[in-house]
Amino acid sequence: PVFAGMNGSAIENFSCVIYNIFLMNCTWQAGRDAPADTQYFLYWRKSRDEEEMECELYIKDDNCRNMGCIFQNVSIGIEKVYFLVNGSSKDSLIQFYDEYIDLYKIEKLMPPSNITVNCDEIKNDCIIQWQRPQISHSNKDKCFKYEINVKYK
Repeated sequence: PVFAGMNGSAIENFSCVIYNIFLMNCTWQAGRDAPADTQYFLYWRKSRDEEEMECELYIKDDNCRNMGCIFQNVSIGIEKVYFLVNGSSKDSLIQFYDEYIDLYKIEKLMPPSNITVNCDEIKNDCIIQWQRPQISHSNKDKCFKYEINVKYK
């Protein structure tokens, strides 16, 4: 397909991460050949049936150019989410960037909680227990592998 707009004007290094269970950050860099006055706008669509929505809370650089978006109350569904970043400039047409992302693949997991250690000196053993981390997309325990480092003092 032929994309309208100047080569090198689309954003670069687009990436998103979900953290703290329901927050998501997406960031990008300006196209290396984009005019200095280029402003970028992010739109996303959670499923095919929904409308595209514009970012509500942009992350801006020192020149007030949009370089990212903060999303609140994100829920992870089964469909890939569609992201589109387009731009505008007085000088020229700006190419758009788009990508489909599986949200569950970009979730940064919380650490396990309520960790307890009970040691029995007579039996010379310890019982370590914890609750699995909360995740936004599933209650399946089989998703988790744990690693315990034990250091003796």
